Amino acid sequence: MTSNNTFLTALFLTVLGLGMGGLSSAQAQDDGSASAESASAQDVFVVVSSGEAQTQMMAMVLGNQVAAKGASVRVLLCDSAARLAVQGESFPTFEPAGRTPQNLLQGLMQKGATVEVCAIFLPNTEYESSDLLDGVGVAKPGPIADHMLKPGVRYFTF
Repeated sequence: MTSNNTFLTALFLTVLGLGMGGLSSAQAQDDGSASAESASAQDVFVVVSSGEAQTQMMAMVLGNQVAAKGASVRVLLCDSAARLAVQGESFPTFEPAGRTPQNLLQGLMQKGATVEVCAIFLPNTEYESSDLLDGVGVAKPGPIADHMLKPGVRYFTF
């Protein structure tokens, strides 16, 4: 029984020690000691494939927020979300901004974001490259894969 108690005590202390190490790491970030420069040096890769306008809007809101904090943002629009990149498409307006997901996508591009539609979007729809918003490209799988594998790229999907 004593060896079981000793083992359990050792296990408890080990877990407690690991937990405390995690806390001090979290506390270091929460107390503002992490520099803003290191946080802004991020590459953020946002993939949007949802056809749901609210999901698209939130993806664009967050993309704009990280871009405003200095992150380099690359957006890949696939499936029905690629319509965000098509001129003349209509989208609902969301409050409190009074804007559409496409409006926010254009704002993100003005902040320097790279925006591309999936390589299979144009060949499998009625759209052509001339239908895309100015500045929107067509993704090539190789360069996208290279970007995804770069160290430091944070990947988000919507």
